[in-house]
Amino acid sequence: MSLTIFDLDNTLISDDSDHLWGEFLVEKKLVDGDHYAKANTQFYNDYCQGKLDINEYLQFALAFLAEHPIDKLYQWRDQFIEEKIHPLVLPAAQDLVEKHRDKGDTLMVITATNRFVTAPIVELFGIDTMLATEPEFINGRYTGQYVGMPCYQEGKVSRLTDWLTQHQLDLNNSTFYSDSHNDIPLLKKVTNPIAVDPDGPLKQYANKHHWPIITLR
Repeated sequence: MSLTIFDLDNTLISDDSDHLWGEFLVEKKLVDGDHYAKANTQFYNDYCQGKLDINEYLQFALAFLAEHPIDKLYQWRDQFIEEKIHPLVLPAAQDLVEKHRDKGDTLMVITATNRFVTAPIVELFGIDTMLATEPEFINGRYTGQYVGMPCYQEGKVSRLTDWLTQHQLDLNNSTFYSDSHNDIPLLKKVTNPIAVDPDGPLKQYANKHHWPIITLR
């Protein structure tokens, strides 16, 4: 059985859910608009440039979750998914997922974006297994902290390695689809690395190493 892994943001959907969630909070006036929007954009630019301080970013991104009861968070998240995410689901990405499902592959999404934001998005694709950055949740509330290793850059490799060990699986004949140069560490580990509508640095790297490049747009 082959493992097929998908990045989420700008791979299966046509934008970045983490950044969009921040924009949604500003739009709905749930946060200090000017300050939050500026910080959200700066963190996203740092991510795109491969220089994001993931710990600093997670302190920023997860603080909102700690400030509100879970029922309100779920209500806002449902609205976010309906308004912002549904229009970004790529039909070609859905077809690609189904192609691998029909082959009998084990399907996984691996994403740096935290599980609170991404879990319902991954459900749209019918994929049961996801590795994501894990917000800490204690006594019915988020704490604003995270647990374990952030699922980012080399952290994706580490988290996947742990998962493979737990499930007694390996990366033989594995495939990973991603748009981002931040995922090069994991793309280098799989049998079939595939760049999907890649950013500039990943496109350059993929061409140099003769990796397939596809579009789902």
